Amino acid sequence: MSRALRFNEASPPTMDDHSTASRFATNDFVDKDPTNNGTAGEFTKEQVFNEAFEGNAARLHGLLHYLQHNNMRLTSPEFKDKTNGKTALLKALLNLKNGQNDTIDVFLDIAEKTGDLKNLINAEFTDKFYKGQTPLHVAIERRSFRYVELLLTKGADVQAKATGEFFQHNAKQGFYFGELPLSLAACTNQPRIVTLLMLNPHRRAEVRDQDSQGNTVLHILVITADNTEGNTKKITEMYDRVLFLHNKLKKETQNSQEAGRGKLEEIQNNRGLTPLKLAAKLGRIQLLRHMLQREFKDEETRHLSRRFTEWVYGPVHCSLYDISSVDTNESNSVLEIIVFGRDVPNRPEMLEIEPLRSLLEEKWDMFASKLFLLNFLVYLMYLIIFTTVALHRKDGQPPFPVEGPVDCLRCVGEMVSVVGALKFFYQSITFFQRNRPNLQALFTDGFSDILFVFLFGFSAAVVALMSSRPLNQSNLTDASAVQGQSSDADKPKFSNLRFTVLEMFKFTIGMGDLQFTDQAEYKEVFYVLLICYIVLTYILALNMLIALMGNTVERISSQSEIIWNLQRAFTILDLERSLPTCLRKKLQVRREHDEYQGLFRVEERDWKQWRSDLGVQRKEDPLLYNPPESHWNVEWFLDRMNPRRRLSQQAGIP
Repeated sequence: MSRALRFNEASPPTMDDHSTASRFATNDFVDKDPTNNGTAGEFTKEQVFNEAFEGNAARLHGLLHYLQHNNMRLTSPEFKDKTNGKTALLKALLNLKNGQNDTIDVFLDIAEKTGDLKNLINAEFTDKFYKGQTPLHVAIERRSFRYVELLLTKGADVQAKATGEFFQHNAKQGFYFGELPLSLAACTNQPRIVTLLMLNPHRRAEVRDQDSQGNTVLHILVITADNTEGNTKKITEMYDRVLFLHNKLKKETQNSQEAGRGKLEEIQNNRGLTPLKLAAKLGRIQLLRHMLQREFKDEETRHLSRRFTEWVYGPVHCSLYDISSVDTNESNSVLEIIVFGRDVPNRPEMLEIEPLRSLLEEKWDMFASKLFLLNFLVYLMYLIIFTTVALHRKDGQPPFPVEGPVDCLRCVGEMVSVVGALKFFYQSITFFQRNRPNLQALFTDGFSDILFVFLFGFSAAVVALMSSRPLNQSNLTDASAVQGQSSDADKPKFSNLRFTVLEMFKFTIGMGDLQFTDQAEYKEVFYVLLICYIVLTYILALNMLIALMGNTVERISSQSEIIWNLQRAFTILDLERSLPTCLRKKLQVRREHDEYQGLFRVEERDWKQWRSDLGVQRKEDPLLYNPPESHWNVEWFLDRMNPRRRLSQQAGIP
């Protein structure tokens, strides 16, 4: 970004012929006597910008008197770049040398004495490329803590938004940082400036503020992250720092209105995604792992955790996970984004993260396995009925009279077949609506492109070489020859492109016939063309296809388990979607007025971080007292299906 911002700062500015200030004469040394009217040193925009570029504060002596004498300010049109709205302060901040530019303090002092301080420190670029960028943005981008603090002291706007094309998310050349100064400091890993922006006594940055796309600073951190180790470490540290500072701010202010606005991590952008859901959508697997397994030991910040260690015994520990926004009881949940998101990267790997893996296992054990078996039996019964009806179908044209019990059963079977077919058709329509086919998959490896180029290209060449010479009647000596010639005329010829394509395709699979060469007008050229086609398709292209298939089989074999887990997760959620809403809610019973509400219990084993001490426990082993009910519960359903079982349990009969 620094290089992009400096592209017009590499050399001193040139004269602007359209500037009204160009009429003034330039004088390096000015009269310090304010009473000497009319002879004071005169300044132009070009001179002021040049001194800001070089950082020469001495040559700006007398500028204040000149502005006061001519009733002008540093934000007057005579001292601004008309093409982009750049001021002298922006020029100076863009040209720091060793983090310093002495003219900045001079400009701020002059603006304060001329009553123009607020306008100067909040003056922004006006061109479409850098529109909205203020001196505070530039100071943060230059990583200058001193000037950021100075601008905040003078009253800089901490919520100014840079909305130019350079700062847009889909810009080909640019840097999207969320438009706000806080987001810029966070995604460029400047923790001191982030702390200063959020906790400074002058004007604190609103951490809940969103940019034009609805993204907060937490969303921007997710977008900036990648799956490399170094980047993930910096992003997670900054993510936690923002949460800590926001929590500290809420405790200091004790603002009841702020407390009632919900958690910072629950804010959604314009696409309806929270930072957690956005991490799943973008496939930020390392950051997603940190967000789901985040645990703070300090009592003041423990409520910010999403995992709570309940007890530990050697390598075994039991954890309670916060599954808000994760489970399917909420729309567009993390599970649904990962499982049904066809374009989401790292899908199988993300499903191995706790608590996602255990949550899917719980769903499968509690109801999905039973529903899967039930659906299999129903479909098997449907096939039996359909096959039986097809075998006993009457001959002739319908309608058929119903004359006995067999005909009644056949009619019932036909109705069942029709109803089942409609049900399967509806399921197929909904499936394709949710997972629309992508033609791009046909051209992934490029084999089809090469095959069709060769096939149609060489077929067109064969058609061009084929002659349509008239028959020589003098060579026909008998009637049988004439009859044979007329029969040959009825056969398709290689002058037909459709027939030629089909015949050339036979050569691709090694089944071509070479007896048609007599129709070629230039046989030598034809033989060369045919040999090249066979070499390129039957020998090279076909073997390339075999190699690609072998490579695919090898890759799928190495990833067979995680791919199977992904398909299994898809089946589980698809079965859950097929349930009625009321039944789905019954299967997701939560205990109200309970400290475990919204938490999911997972027992884990970690031999790498095994500690021999047991002193980090907050409670006893939950197996020693009545544990909370499982998040998934079908006991009520089984009791309703079997009243005798319920009565025996109430009577205490085993």
